[in-house]
Amino acid sequence: MSFNIEIIKDKILSDNYFVLRNITYDLTRSSGEVIRHKREVYDRGNGATILLYSPAKQSVVLVRQFRVATWVNGNQDGRLIETCAGLLDDDEPEDCIRKEAVEETGYEVRNVRKVFELYMSPGGVTELVHFFIAEYDDSQRANAGGGVEDEDIEVLELPFAQALMMVKNGEIRDGKAVILLQYLQTAGLMD
Repeated sequence: MSFNIEIIKDKILSDNYFVLRNITYDLTRSSGEVIRHKREVYDRGNGATILLYSPAKQSVVLVRQFRVATWVNGNQDGRLIETCAGLLDDDEPEDCIRKEAVEETGYEVRNVRKVFELYMSPGGVTELVHFFIAEYDDSQRANAGGGVEDEDIEVLELPFAQALMMVKNGEIRDGKAVILLQYLQTAGLMD
């Protein structure tokens, strides 16, 4: 199946923290039918996320922080339990996530492994997220974590079984965290 796309209009609506664009385009289906779409696309750059895990301790490291978008959408205190993550800016994905791990969790991870990259909300957000995992131990603790300057991040070291239960009961609702926890479980890395 192939599509032909012709851009009719591409207008920047906001260029504040990220770029919000209004795009009108004609999509020609494989049947030859032309359909006009008008969509808003939010370009926030690409990101990376990592789940730190310890087979020896049967634990994982997650973070909890305030996320205004979740608060607006009914999360009463706005705090969300997540995997450590950040925008790439000008960094390579692995460099970005190593830096974020130290800033957010306090751990200097060694053997970082990329497991996949995913579009998390392709209907309107351009972001491609690079997913990583890494084993950790107490000797890698460089600082207390908690983020930088305008961040207030709580570091959570949880038993792996408890983290999975928190997904099941709705305490963990961050897509990145759910995906990586389930990846660890299905890959047999916490047996």
